[in-house]
Amino acid sequence: MRLTRRKAIIAGAGAFAAIGMPLRLFAAAEDEIAAFTGGADIVEGGVTLTAPEIAENGNTVPIEVAAEGAAEIMVLALGNPVPPVATFKFGPLAGSRAASTRIRLAQTQDVVAIARMEDGTFHRATATIKVTIGGCGG
Repeated sequence: MRLTRRKAIIAGAGAFAAIGMPLRLFAAAEDEIAAFTGGADIVEGGVTLTAPEIAENGNTVPIEVAAEGAAEIMVLALGNPVPPVATFKFGPLAGSRAASTRIRLAQTQDVVAIARMEDGTFHRATATIKVTIGGCGG
């Protein structure tokens, strides 16, 4: 294969885009968190995030979130192309402030749960899930 100037420029542009992509994904997650919290401080703890340590298939990874006194819980998968996974809202008559679902993970990554409590404070829990077979086309 002969390397031409055009092929070198295309390869360089592709490498530049691939390097910048994870930075944009992290920035998207940070923007989502800032929009949810309104820029308020987040306290570590107060939220229970139950997830498997190793997921053999990223297509269906079971998770559970719970926070006593939570009005909303937002779940983000930081390594996915679209980080927001779900937002669970609880009314004043909710029997429990917990939810469970199955999520899709593209690769090994952190899953974050942020709870907005009824008193206006925010609490956070993080779990690292190792994925052996990616669920988002990987």
